[in-house]
Amino acid sequence: MSLELANRFGLIFLLVGLGFSTFPPLTRASDENSSRKIGLVHRSPTELVLAQGGDWLATANETSNSVSLIDTKSGTILDETVCGSHPASIVRCLDGEHVLVSCSYSGEVVLIEVRDNRLTRKAVVRVGFEPVGIAIAPNGQTAYVGLAASGEVAVIDLVTAKLSRRFAVGKWPRYLAVSPDGSRLAVGCSGENKIVIVDCESGEALYDEGLIGGINIGHLRCSNDGKYVYFPWMVYRSNPITRGNIRLGWVLASRIGRVRLDGPSYREAISLDVPRLAVADPHGLVMSSDEKRLVVAASGTHELLVYRQPDLPFIGVGGPGDLIDRRLLADNDLFYRIDTGGRPMGMVMANDDRTVYVANYSRDSVQEIDIESRRLVREIALGSASELSLARRGMEIFYDGRRSLDQWYSCHSCHYNGGVNSKAMDTMNDGSILTMKTVLPLYHVHKTSPWTWHGWQTNLRDAMHKSFTTTMLGQDISPIEMQAVLAFLESLEAPPNPFRNPDGSLSESATRGKEVFESRQAGCANCHSGAFFTDGKIHDVGLGADEDRYEGFNTPSLRGVYRKVRFLHDGRTKSLEAVLTDEHAPEKVAGEEPLSSRQTSDLVDYLKSL
Repeated sequence: MSLELANRFGLIFLLVGLGFSTFPPLTRASDENSSRKIGLVHRSPTELVLAQGGDWLATANETSNSVSLIDTKSGTILDETVCGSHPASIVRCLDGEHVLVSCSYSGEVVLIEVRDNRLTRKAVVRVGFEPVGIAIAPNGQTAYVGLAASGEVAVIDLVTAKLSRRFAVGKWPRYLAVSPDGSRLAVGCSGENKIVIVDCESGEALYDEGLIGGINIGHLRCSNDGKYVYFPWMVYRSNPITRGNIRLGWVLASRIGRVRLDGPSYREAISLDVPRLAVADPHGLVMSSDEKRLVVAASGTHELLVYRQPDLPFIGVGGPGDLIDRRLLADNDLFYRIDTGGRPMGMVMANDDRTVYVANYSRDSVQEIDIESRRLVREIALGSASELSLARRGMEIFYDGRRSLDQWYSCHSCHYNGGVNSKAMDTMNDGSILTMKTVLPLYHVHKTSPWTWHGWQTNLRDAMHKSFTTTMLGQDISPIEMQAVLAFLESLEAPPNPFRNPDGSLSESATRGKEVFESRQAGCANCHSGAFFTDGKIHDVGLGADEDRYEGFNTPSLRGVYRKVRFLHDGRTKSLEAVLTDEHAPEKVAGEEPLSSRQTSDLVDYLKSL
């Protein structure tokens, strides 16, 4: 960043009304112990950044709503400061003295200065909900932020300190990357199973590459020459859950892919899963500066996957195979695994191209790993709660892919962070084969009995037992483990609703929609009633199939329905508008007469606000 630009940064923090708002001075964590200031709570780091010279690290800590500053030489915590709610990602600005942190639950990006071993919150820009991944353009003047809730990318002008624009890209754009020349932006849209390539100047989508069956796209990283963007993801193959199908990679499987940045071309990929020792929930991805090493954090199987990148057998059309290419198993330098324990997520590669720092979510730590000697060199504790709570233990089980048969997938693989994924899936839970059902969110699950789409489960513990032993084909969990998972589910906090006014009130159209919802004309409240908009009863709405083992469907809660990308029990509908005008139109279910287009529009706005 130029001196002129740096001076402008210093000036804009004194200005009001330019998109950023300033903070009051904070108590310095270096005055005493930082963990005492934040409290004895779990940090749960999701991502981290390394100083250009390698002398400090900074982590985004999800459950403490904080950023920690670490001296890399001594491994000591230099400082810690609070930021917004639920920090998701952190990047280093090109001036070397600031970091940007996306705070997904408060809908803001916070700029923090790193100077003299201290963290100082300088400014915040409100970008919309839910900001996750951040990418900074090579000129250092623009930041791009994926907004998972609205399906947009927010663009922050770092020179004028304004939110300059937002543009739509597709459902659930969590992570993104800018090409080395700054001309193109790659966005992983998990809700639509695709990588979207955007022209940075115009904000227009140039093309997209679909990932058939793709879910849970992880971090993106562009190649040095600007030809490719690399990313990990999972694949759902829509086959019955049997031991044979799981072990063949025909249910859920993991991949590393790459998509061309210089023009449309079918994606290329490799399979990650080793027979009888599969890979679950690949998330973070880094490469060495010479691109000889590619490293993926497999968060569900608690390990780093290390590859010799130039020799990887990427395959396009017709591939890859269902299981890992045998060439990777035959060469111990082409592919190997390093156990980390816990839940490794974001990573950063040091300048020596062999040291990888890992944000380990469940261990509340930063791990320093030498990928060439294949060992954990050091683990730096960020601070934690004095005791491991029952809910925290349940969290560890929820994110643990080793609980499934041959460790292919975790609870999180389908219920992404307690919510949903983008597929209708056959979980075998209701005893029928290939009767696909959309994944239901787990927020407030303990208050919304009965369970499953058909509502045949009336005991939550029995339903959980069925999930671990039938859907995951894993070992049953013990009574104390079941209690722990229940405690974790009860602790889940749904993201704030972005479709309400800042004070939590309804918009004018949503207020009108509420009247429609409660009217006899629409009849929505006949079934979707109470605090969670479900009467807990089974209704036959004429949408069943001959293959269904049970008749009728359990009224789903409408809380957070805006987050979904597929609707109705089998995901046949992809918008709320279609739900209200097609087979589930109010007059076909419980209403007395059709709605006008204005009423339908208002009703959609109300449903999004729930």
